[in-house]
Amino acid sequence: MMPFPGGIEANANATLLFSFVAAVIYAFALDMAPKWTRTAAKTLAVAFLAVLAAMQGGPLLLVAALGLSAVGDAFLSRDGEKAFLGGLASFLAAHFVYVALFVRAGGGLDLLSAEAWRGAIASAMAAFSIVMLAALWRRVGPQLRVPIAVYVAAILAMGISALTTGNAWVIAGAVLFIASDGLLAAERFLLAAISPHRVWMRYAVWVLYYAAQLAITLGILLA
Repeated sequence: MMPFPGGIEANANATLLFSFVAAVIYAFALDMAPKWTRTAAKTLAVAFLAVLAAMQGGPLLLVAALGLSAVGDAFLSRDGEKAFLGGLASFLAAHFVYVALFVRAGGGLDLLSAEAWRGAIASAMAAFSIVMLAALWRRVGPQLRVPIAVYVAAILAMGISALTTGNAWVIAGAVLFIASDGLLAAERFLLAAISPHRVWMRYAVWVLYYAAQLAITLGILLA
């Protein structure tokens, strides 16, 4: 059953299917050497979600956040510190745009104290962010500490702003996004180079990340 009217022949459903296929292709190519074909698959997975959001008349902020995320995916599909910093900057911008989107759609920070479950999740997000930043601070070089600290603050803000909305899919997407980024940071900076956990963590990062973007996109478009 397709989420948009018209069945699989509808442009919206076809675009969503193209996004999913690109995500699956990248998953199969994840452990291969960085090539432009692999970069294309990773980039297109979320770029198609941006196209879907635009086609369905979704908020411009959603289109922008997905587009910036796709650019970040392109950077992170390559090796090297410059590519990593490019990806970090792209996703930092994407999170700021998501914060603006969720704040506009949300009911304000008062909801976090008015409903205990929202406050509990926000507290868990904050605690996780503090622990992760403390662990990374000792392991990364001085040139990466400030960019990573800013990024951690941005994704925490994204998660908390998502909690001010009444959209369960958006909240779930934000939680998945934070989990994905936490695993990515652990795999990249905290694990030993020969750790056997690197393989499954790379797959988990991608699955959680794509599920997060998909949940946020559909949550907003189908609301």
